[in-house]
Amino acid sequence: MTGSMTGPMTSPMTGIRTLIVEDDASVSRLHVRYLEGVGGFTVAGTAATGAEAVAFVTGHEVDLVLLDMHLPDFSGIEVLHRLRALTFENIDVIVVSSATEAVTVRQAAAASVADYLVKPFSRAVFDLRLIAYRARFAARVAARKQNDTGQIPLRQVDIDRLVAGREPAPATRPISLRPVPVEAARPAGLSGLPKGLSEPTVQLVLQALNAQDVSTAVQVATACGLARGTARRYLDFLRQAGLADVTHRYGARGRPELLYSVTPAGRS
Repeated sequence: MTGSMTGPMTSPMTGIRTLIVEDDASVSRLHVRYLEGVGGFTVAGTAATGAEAVAFVTGHEVDLVLLDMHLPDFSGIEVLHRLRALTFENIDVIVVSSATEAVTVRQAAAASVADYLVKPFSRAVFDLRLIAYRARFAARVAARKQNDTGQIPLRQVDIDRLVAGREPAPATRPISLRPVPVEAARPAGLSGLPKGLSEPTVQLVLQALNAQDVSTAVQVATACGLARGTARRYLDFLRQAGLADVTHRYGARGRPELLYSVTPAGRS
C-alpha cells in the first residue's frame, strides 16, 4: 500500500525530528502513535516511497529516519546509499523492517545504521530501542555543549553520586546497543550466571537501565517483556556483579521503593 508524503507541522518542532518511511499506511500510523508515546521525539513527516524519503530529507530538517527496507520503488538500502551520498551523515537511521536476509543486514550495518528493529515487535520493544537511542542522541548533544562551554551537565543520578562521595559516570559517554561483555565486568567469585539466567537477557536488562537515570523493577520488567519477579532476579544479579546500583525512594506510607541505576562498569 502506498500513500502520500506528509510534511512537518506549522508550529515549531521540539525533540528528535523523525521521518517515518513505511509504505503500509496502517503500519505508518501505528509507528507514528508509538513514536509520539515515547516522549522526546517529534514526527517531522511520513513517506511511503524511497523517492519521497530522499526528497523529504533534502528539503527538511531531520534528525532520525525510521526506515522500512521493502518499499515500492527502490529498497531501503538504496535510500541509505542516497542519504550518505548526499552527505547526510548527521542523520541517524533506524531500520524498522521484516527483512532479515544476511546480505540486507550487512549492507545496513555498513551504512552505519543506529539500530535494526525486526518486525513484528511489541510496543515495549519499540519503546526500549527508541529510549536507548534517545539517550545516545542526548549524549551527543551534551558532548557538543561541553565543547562549547567546557562544562559537563550532570544528571540527577550523577549529582546523587557526588553528594554521596562517589565520582559520577561520564555524562557524555554514548550508550551502545552492542552486546555488553558481562563476563569481563563480573567481579571475581561469580564465575558464571546463576541457574535460570541467560546472558542475552542480562544484556537486555542492562540496555533498559542504560536508557534511564533510574528505574524500578516494574519499569524494567515492562521494557524487557519480563515477569516482575524475573526482572528482580536479573537486577539482583547485576547489583551483586557491580553493574547496577540500588537506592531507596521513600513515600508517604508503606515499604520504600527500590530504584536501580547502571554503574560505570555496566555502561557500554
